[in-house]
Amino acid sequence: MKKFVFIATLTAALFAAPSAFADSGSSCHFHGNAPIKEAVIADCASKKKDALASSGKIEASWKLVKLEKAESIEGKKAKEWKLTFSNPTAKDATKQTLYMFYSLTGNFIAANFTGK
Repeated sequence: MKKFVFIATLTAALFAAPSAFADSGSSCHFHGNAPIKEAVIADCASKKKDALASSGKIEASWKLVKLEKAESIEGKKAKEWKLTFSNPTAKDATKQTLYMFYSLTGNFIAANFTGK
């Protein structure tokens, strides 16, 4: 019986392991200290923007907007990515530019319409 439980546990662990060892390109959750390439962070920011639009946190029209600019800036604690999206069709004129901030290693920090 102990042998059966051990084999069942080992089998379950092996099937769960691939998701635990996913590489940095498979999702937008990163570990480590290596800076993320601009193309990867641009894709992650676009996905995050779409998720914000789908959840109703920003207007649905943001789903059609493409990335305007990605740049590395000096943040409050360290260097970070600042990604800029512009939506001239946004109803509120003060919310026509969306800024998203990520650590250089690819982790989401914040999104706002002020750029700060």
